[in-house]
Amino acid sequence: MYYLGIDTSNYTTSLALYNSDDNSVIQSKKLLPVKSGELGLRQSDALFHHTKQLPELFGELFDKEVCEIKAIGVSVKPRNIENSYMPCFLAGECVATAIASANGIPLYKTSHQVGHIIAALYSADELDLIKSPFIAFHVSGGTTDCLYVEPDENEIIKITEVGTSLDLKAGQAVDRVGLMLGLSFPCGKELEKLAAISDKDYKIKTILKDSNCCLSGIENKCRKMLDDGEEKCDVAKFCLDSIYSAVSAMTDYALLKYEKLPIIYAGGVMSDKIIQNKLNKKFKAFFAEPDYSCDNASGIALFARMTEEKYG
Repeated sequence: MYYLGIDTSNYTTSLALYNSDDNSVIQSKKLLPVKSGELGLRQSDALFHHTKQLPELFGELFDKEVCEIKAIGVSVKPRNIENSYMPCFLAGECVATAIASANGIPLYKTSHQVGHIIAALYSADELDLIKSPFIAFHVSGGTTDCLYVEPDENEIIKITEVGTSLDLKAGQAVDRVGLMLGLSFPCGKELEKLAAISDKDYKIKTILKDSNCCLSGIENKCRKMLDDGEEKCDVAKFCLDSIYSAVSAMTDYALLKYEKLPIIYAGGVMSDKIIQNKLNKKFKAFFAEPDYSCDNASGIALFARMTEEKYG
């Protein structure tokens, strides 16, 4: 049985096929094109590029695997909360609705965030965690969220926000500092390589506001470091150590509130090995592989399979 997942985020056009017979995933995805020196796209441009890239990616995906689709999953909004909306998700929703209607197959809608969490669990071989409460982090260009996740009768999982960033998101900090250092957007991989050259280990104390962090100071401090003539690799390392400190403090808070629950880290920023290694030393946690941590449609395809098996 094959299940199709479609995700059209503000960064990437993503398709995935999940084969429930052997628990395998095939992906086709492509970053949205961003002009040099710019920080992302306007929503109208993102929607346009998804419209152009979807046919190409469908060709790639079904060139790899010719199959009959049992059900389709699609992300239609960033998060499962009221007033969560971004026009870029309309591209995937329109295509998914057309395919489902033309073929008479079920269509299941969810959020981009649910897809991230399920993809991370799949990648870490920990899908059984979905049967009971756990803590999930979604750390990306649009979110820096600590989440309480529990089984849900209607939506597979119910997500309750524990803490978030009150200003800049972690992925935004990475990209702004990266561009400051002359790197290409999205800057995560290049910033990690640059930071790996540094021999500094910055001990940064994050002060939470209730359960929430503030990250805008990272950009300001990095700019001052650069203006003061500090090495670019040290500026990059300070940025990543600062993000680690914030995520670590939010994890401490969540564990005090919920105690011994499992923790899964998801989202593009969590594919950074410098941050991962530090978190691994402090917490017993699970991480997705990079292909399942960055934006992808695998979790959306798995959501379709789970929902179809439960209600189909």
